[in-house]
Amino acid sequence: MDKITTIDLGSNSFRVLIYDCKNSKIVDEYNEVVGMADGLNTTGLISNEAQQRVIKALRKSIQKLNYLPEDAICVTTAAMRMAKNNKEVLAYFKKEIGVDFKIIDGAEEARLTLLAVKYALKREKINSSNFVLLDIGGGSTEIIVNNEDKFYSKSFNFGIVTLTQKYLSKNDLLKQLSEYKSEINNFLSSLNFDLNNYTFVATAGTPTTIAAVKLGQDFFHYDKNKVNGTIVNLDDLKDCLKIFENSDEATITKLVGKGRVEFIEVGIYIYRAIFEVLEKKESIVLDDGLREGVALNYCLQNSL
Repeated sequence: MDKITTIDLGSNSFRVLIYDCKNSKIVDEYNEVVGMADGLNTTGLISNEAQQRVIKALRKSIQKLNYLPEDAICVTTAAMRMAKNNKEVLAYFKKEIGVDFKIIDGAEEARLTLLAVKYALKREKINSSNFVLLDIGGGSTEIIVNNEDKFYSKSFNFGIVTLTQKYLSKNDLLKQLSEYKSEINNFLSSLNFDLNNYTFVATAGTPTTIAAVKLGQDFFHYDKNKVNGTIVNLDDLKDCLKIFENSDEATITKLVGKGRVEFIEVGIYIYRAIFEVLEKKESIVLDDGLREGVALNYCLQNSL
């Protein structure tokens, strides 16, 4: 099979990719915010409303991309890992649409995301031997240190949706983030690497949104080819925070897309916290992530 379909059902985003293994290129894609982790903090469940949003997104993506749901390679991450009703929810998706989602753990999520990022760095002609990768999700945040042919990863139990809904005051949020910074620091210190010479790479919705805003794009005119490889620094984070703090909802929605408005500021605070832990002044932003990694993984395994 030359063309494959992969689906990444994240805690906030739903992303579909049609990938051509033979020619190593993206054929088509579909993205939508489904807010699956909405309310998960308080109930421990994937809500009925979130399930319906996923079903709707699946139907729309099948209509647009014309793929067979039963043939798609489907993975799902933090929200589904945490949800007490995950088995029932996944059985419901299979019954309704025919998709068979596999819950992957933080380590596998990191491995597959890293695979995509390594390919992307090579494509953008950026050195891919030593780097720290940040992947900010809706329900978890992954940090991966790539050292030549080895990598070390840790999945931290916080993301843009869970933090936004758990800490309603900015002070509480920042206090909690400083605790997470200590946890991240402990993980990085345990590796005993001098990270000064490591590139800081970031993927997922928050970094790509900041890169897009920096380039003068908005959600409706998002060009990932231009976003890929963009350098984002702390001033860009400051500029974005200023825009989001001083704009009305309609303006922010135009910039970041529906379903991201209430989470984007928290995403920036998380991003900034990692800048501070790593003591970095800039990071390289890439759009490639888990769904690309799932596709590449399949292509590599099936070309043997």
